[in-house]
Amino acid sequence: MFKKILIANRGEIALRILRACRELGIKTVAVHSEVDARALHVRFADEAVCIGPAPSAKSYLHIPAIISAAEITAADAIHPGYGFLSENAEFARLCGKCGITFIGPTPEAMRAWGDKVTARANAARFGIPLLAGSEVLEDGAHALREATRVGFPVILKASGGGGGRGMRIVRAPEELDAAFASAKHEAETGFKNPDVYLEKYVERPRHIEFQVLADHHGGIWTLGERECSLQRRHQKVMEEAPSPAMTAEKRQAMAEVIRHAMKETNYTSLGTLEFIMDEKGDLSFLEVNTRVQVEHTVTEMVTGLDLVALQIRVAAGEKLDLPDTRPWSFRGHAIECRINAEDPVTFAPWPGLITEYSPPGGAGVRVDSGVYGGWRVPPNYDSLLAKLIVHAPTRADAILRMRRALDEFIVGGIRTNIDLHKRLLADEEVIAGKMTTHTIERMLHGKPAH
Repeated sequence: MFKKILIANRGEIALRILRACRELGIKTVAVHSEVDARALHVRFADEAVCIGPAPSAKSYLHIPAIISAAEITAADAIHPGYGFLSENAEFARLCGKCGITFIGPTPEAMRAWGDKVTARANAARFGIPLLAGSEVLEDGAHALREATRVGFPVILKASGGGGGRGMRIVRAPEELDAAFASAKHEAETGFKNPDVYLEKYVERPRHIEFQVLADHHGGIWTLGERECSLQRRHQKVMEEAPSPAMTAEKRQAMAEVIRHAMKETNYTSLGTLEFIMDEKGDLSFLEVNTRVQVEHTVTEMVTGLDLVALQIRVAAGEKLDLPDTRPWSFRGHAIECRINAEDPVTFAPWPGLITEYSPPGGAGVRVDSGVYGGWRVPPNYDSLLAKLIVHAPTRADAILRMRRALDEFIVGGIRTNIDLHKRLLADEEVIAGKMTTHTIERMLHGKPAH
């Protein structure tokens, strides 16, 4: 087992990793920007190193500073968390070159699944269902030919991107040229990769993802699915496990095909395969996230596993001793609400001083957070303040528990999206478990449930 792990992240995920390390008896090193000097992950770690000023490019994305911090503190591994450098195959390669273990998949596996066009090709090879789509588009004329073949509407996507950037819905041929140019520009600006491809657009989709875990000894486990349809502008807002749309038969079938694909590509560590579910209930592959997910918590609650600790054990070379369950059996139901510092009307980020902070508690309630009363939320990073997770025997019980927990959550001095979550948990589509990726926009515009 590792003796010391450097956590190359901030906020709640840095604390989440730190806690797993403590329970495994591993020393921790926190890195931080100048503006994060008083952050909780810095205060709780065994050692801390400032790696630069507030902008991410000069701190949390600055590879030489992070590797130098690992070297001067004699850390023998780096955990990247999510975001920042977590899916950067070159960073993983450089860690290995410097004799530092990267806690995640190999650089080769990250490249095989990280690029969306390459991932689509791999999915096709191993029988994972796909939406009709294209390879990388060469120009506007190529885009038009492929869109005509697939059939409108289509969606343009950045090959190297995510989080909704570089995506454009195109419903007619005359819209394609402008959308293609715009998507390429956004892909180049956001990801330094202008490659764009297209897929058939599903009008009222659900977003469902499957958790996988694999060690270096041939062990591969599929740990069920998460419902992630409640999104705003392609950003997840609320997640739950298991999905109310999934059947045991479909879960079993997907588990087998996913295990096969991961085995054939020598994938190790945690990974998440994301899918679109259409109106008929058919699943189509979207992408693979080669890291721990923000919403890993709901899978932990319904499986009883510590996914971050298991991820660390895998990186240390341990053979995992887990039941060979295909797929994993769930216990109860879990829901996660992402509590963000943002204006409840405009959704603009709302940095500032937290004057009061009192998270909820009680049976079946978990709060993963990196903030406290007196902490000033900086304007430089993601607006996530906390993840509120509840667990209960049934989905209906979990909804009631989450409503209660949201009512207890106090954050003073800044604005948050807590009221949005309360509205969602009173919405007919959400209560019925029939949400789609358009539910939030429909609700915000005052339109009735379908």
